[in-house]
Amino acid sequence: MSALTKWSRKRSIWVFHVNAASCNGCDIEIVATLTPRYDAERLGVELVASPRHADVMLVTGTVNPMTKDILKRIYEQMPEPKLVVAVGACALGGGVMKGCYNVGHGVDKVIPVNLFIPGCPPRPEAILYGILKLVGEHPRGKVATEEHGRKQSDIAMEEIERVEEPELGQ
Repeated sequence: MSALTKWSRKRSIWVFHVNAASCNGCDIEIVATLTPRYDAERLGVELVASPRHADVMLVTGTVNPMTKDILKRIYEQMPEPKLVVAVGACALGGGVMKGCYNVGHGVDKVIPVNLFIPGCPPRPEAILYGILKLVGEHPRGKVATEEHGRKQSDIAMEEIERVEEPELGQ
């Protein structure tokens, strides 16, 4: 059974959120998608409390040695078909904290990622659009491939690397 067939029968997308050492900016935007202004539930996107019930895992933050094994274990607990969305610049490859002693790497180095949503933090509209596009519910969307996600990731990382670091004032 394909992922689209499963969701079309269930008519909702169950999402589990994992914070893998983020600054919480992306987490706040994910919570904002559930507020009445964006109302993700009207589109069938529901946050669940257990990875055993989830169709999609949203991961925010960089993966460091402390969160690496936990992230793998959570991924293994998800039922098939399982999809992973890396949310924010840190989940793509370190973001603004890249190069710090406690920053590991992007989520795709630990578990397979189906879609990357760049931004620091990404807006709630981008998060909703990404989830719906991933599962094919968006009119223009189809199930995202890892190849597509990596291209999006490369573009986002180029944007991050172009940002100049501000000089410290005296």
